[in-house]
Amino acid sequence: MKILLLVAAVLAAVLLFVLATATANVAFLARHYALLLGVNIAAAAGLAGLVAWQVVALVRKLRARVFGSRLTLRFLLLLALMAVVPGAVVYTVSVQFLVRSIETWFDVKVDAALEGGISLGQSAIDQMLGELQAKARGMSLDLGDRSVGQLPLQLNRLREQAGVQEAVVVAANGRLLASASAELGQFVPDLPSVMALRQARSGRGYSTVDAPAGRSLGLRVVMPITSGSLAEEPRYLQLRQALPEPFSRSASAVEAAYRDYRELALARQDLKNIYIVTLSLVLAVALLVALALAAILASRMAEPLAILAGATQAVARGDFSRQAPVTSRDELGVLTESFNAMTRQLDEARRGMEANRAELETAKAYLENILANLSAGVLVFDRDLHVSISNHGAQTILGTELEAFARRSRDEFLARGARSWQAELALETSARTLMARGAPLPAAGGGGYVLVFDDITHLIQAQRALAWAEVARRLAHEIKNPLTPIQLSAERLELKLEGRLAREDADALRRATRTIVSQVAALKALVDDFRDYARLPPPAPVALDLNMLVREVLALYDYAGVPIRTQLAPGLPAVAADSIQIRQVMHNLLQNAQDAFENRKVPANEPFIEVSTALAGEQVRLSISDNGGGFPENMMARIFEPYVTTKPRGTGLGLAIVKKIVDEHHGSVTIDNRPALGACVSVCLPLAVGEGISAKAA
Repeated sequence: MKILLLVAAVLAAVLLFVLATATANVAFLARHYALLLGVNIAAAAGLAGLVAWQVVALVRKLRARVFGSRLTLRFLLLLALMAVVPGAVVYTVSVQFLVRSIETWFDVKVDAALEGGISLGQSAIDQMLGELQAKARGMSLDLGDRSVGQLPLQLNRLREQAGVQEAVVVAANGRLLASASAELGQFVPDLPSVMALRQARSGRGYSTVDAPAGRSLGLRVVMPITSGSLAEEPRYLQLRQALPEPFSRSASAVEAAYRDYRELALARQDLKNIYIVTLSLVLAVALLVALALAAILASRMAEPLAILAGATQAVARGDFSRQAPVTSRDELGVLTESFNAMTRQLDEARRGMEANRAELETAKAYLENILANLSAGVLVFDRDLHVSISNHGAQTILGTELEAFARRSRDEFLARGARSWQAELALETSARTLMARGAPLPAAGGGGYVLVFDDITHLIQAQRALAWAEVARRLAHEIKNPLTPIQLSAERLELKLEGRLAREDADALRRATRTIVSQVAALKALVDDFRDYARLPPPAPVALDLNMLVREVLALYDYAGVPIRTQLAPGLPAVAADSIQIRQVMHNLLQNAQDAFENRKVPANEPFIEVSTALAGEQVRLSISDNGGGFPENMMARIFEPYVTTKPRGTGLGLAIVKKIVDEHHGSVTIDNRPALGACVSVCLPLAVGEGISAKAA
C-alpha cells in the first residue's frame, strides 16, 4: 500500500507537469494532443482499476469477517468523502476558470462579439445557476434528516421560501419520493435523467440549462441530499427554475451562433478536453490517495485491536498466559497494557483458585477415604433431616434397614434438638443392637446433623458369653463338690436300713435312693457341660485336612437313624485348626441336626442330613444342613447364648461351645433357616499358612 501511494504521488506530479507544459506551449499541445489524451485516459483507467481492486479486496474481507474490515470501510468512506467533496468543488471551479481562460486566448472580432454575448448570457445563467445551486445545497441540508413521510410538506415549504418554481426529491433509481411545484396545473413533475443522477451521484452535483418539449428554457440543478446515516438509501434533490422568455430567446440565439463558431475552433475544444481529462485524473488520484490512506490508517489501528481480540478469545478459552505486545504509547498502548495487567491478575486468581480447589479435593478425598474405611456407620443429614451422605460401613451394617433406621434417627434428632446424644438402638428386623451417637453440624458449613453408629451385637454376645462362663465356673465349683457326698450318703443309708425296714418301706427307700443317685448323675453331667464350656483349652492349630476329618467323624454315624449325605469339594486346601476341638464342633452340630427331627413328623425315607465343604475366598466353609424343624425366628438373635435351646432336655450349651471354639480359631459361624424346612449351620475356618497347594483328601 505504501508503494501504491508513492506511485500515485509520482503520477500526480507528472500530470501537473504536463498540464503546466501544455498551458505554456500551445504548439506543443497541438502536435501531441492525441498522445497526451491517450496517456491521460490510460492513467485514469489504471487508477480506476486500482481503486476497483481495493474495493474488491475490502468486500472479500467483509464477507470473510476479517477483523478490522469494518473499521477500514468506515475510514474509507469518511476519507473518500473528505477527498471527493472538496475535490468536486475545486474541480468545478477549475473547469469554469479554464473554460473562461481558454476563450480569452482567441482574439478575433467575431469571437469577441460572440464571447461578449455568451459571456453576458453565461454570466447571468451562471449567477442564476449558482444561486439555484446554493438554494439546492441549503435545501439538501435541511432535507438530510427528514423521513420520507415528512418530505412533501417540508419540500413545499422550502420551495416557497427559496422562490423556486419546481422542486423534486428522487431516489437513486429515479423513483419519485416527493415533489412541489408553483404550477398548479402540473400533475407530473419533470424528473431528472439517468445521466443527471449519475453525475450527481459522483458527488459533484449536476446543473444545466435545458428546454423541455413545449416549455421555455430553464435551469436544472440536481444535488445529493447528505444524510447522517450511511445505511440509508441515497436521495437527490432537483430544483428547476424557468428563465424569462426574452432572455431564453436571446440566449438560444447566442448559443446557436456560438455552437457554430465552436465547431470551427476545434483546437480550442481539444485544449479544453485535455484540461478536463487532466483535472479528472487529478481528482481520481486524490480519491485513490484517500482510499490508500484509509486502508493504511485502518490497518495500523486494526492490527493491535486484532491482537487484543485474539488474546481475548484465548482468555475466553481459559488461557490467561497470552500477553499482547505493546507497539505504541498512545491510547491503544495504554489499553494493551491494561489488558496484559488484567490477564496477569486473572492468571494469578486462577492459580489460586486451582490451588484451593486441589486442597479441597485432597481434603475431600482424604475424608471420603476415612469414611470408606471406617467399620462404623456414618450418616449425614441436611437441615431438613434428609440423608445426604452414607458411608460403606452404614450400608454394610444396615443393609435393607437403612431407611427405617434413618427415620428412627430423624425422630431422635427432633426429640433432642441441638444437643448431642448417645443411645443404644435395637433393629427389630435383624434383632441387632447399635450404639449411636448424634450431634449437630456447625451452621457455617451449611448446618445439618451427623450420626455415627456401630454394631455392638457381637460385643454384647461376648459379654454374655463371659458372664455365662463365669457362672459355669462357679456352678462347677459350688455344685459338683457336694454331689458325691450326697450320692454316697444316699447309698450308705440304703445299705444300713435295708434289713431293718418293712418290705414296703424298703421298696420306697430303694426308689428314693435311685432317684437321688440318678438326679445327682444328671447334675454331674450338667456341671461337666458347664465346666467344659468355661474351661475349654486354647486350640493348638495345625495344618488340617478338613475333608479327611469329616470322613473320620461321619464314619461313626454310619448306623445313625438319619441318613447323611456328603458334598466334599475336591482339592480343598488345609485349614489351621485343632482337630480335637473341630471334632467336638462336628459332633455337636450333627447331634443338633439329629435332634431336629424329634419335633417334626416326616416319612421315614424323607429326613436327611447334608455335610458339605467348599473354598470361600481365603477360608474353607463347612456346612451341616438338615430338613428338620429349623430354629424359631425369635431365637435367632440369641441362638449362641448359653441355656438357649429348643430341646426339652437340652442344656443350651452345644451351640455356645461351637461358637466359642470357632471364635478362638479366628473363624465365623452362621445359622440360617432354609427356604423350605430345616436349617443350615456354616463354619468358616482360615487357611493354613503357606498352603498355596491344596491338600488332597485321602
